Amino acid sequence: MNQYTIEEVCSIVRAQSAAIHKYLSHGHLRQVYENGLQRRLINDGVWVQQQFPLPVYDEDLTCLGEYYADLYVEECLLVDIQSVPVLTDYEDQRILGYLRASQADAAMLINFGNPQLEIRLLESQRRPAGPDLQG
Repeated sequence: MNQYTIEEVCSIVRAQSAAIHKYLSHGHLRQVYENGLQRRLINDGVWVQQQFPLPVYDEDLTCLGEYYADLYVEECLLVDIQSVPVLTDYEDQRILGYLRASQADAAMLINFGNPQLEIRLLESQRRPAGPDLQG
């Protein structure tokens, strides 16, 4: 685990997401894409856990419960899979909340539900914000 930098992890996830989208196109249930991305990352030798429970903390570090990340990659990246026609700011805000509360480094919001693959990189407020990535 942690054999890659966060930038390398994001690059691998982005490339495998694009490959899945190219092969399957859009319109499948999100679980299909989640399973496919997990399998491809494992085949690449990347540490990944599916439906991984991460504790959610209050500002005083009291554990409030758990967030189940669709994928948790190399102990640094939360991956949230969507299969919807259009992403909204709601998804960004939801993932930013989980990112802040879980104390992970970064999150990728990946939408397979549109003809154009959409990938958003959201980084912890402890790091500078990154740009949106388009597949």
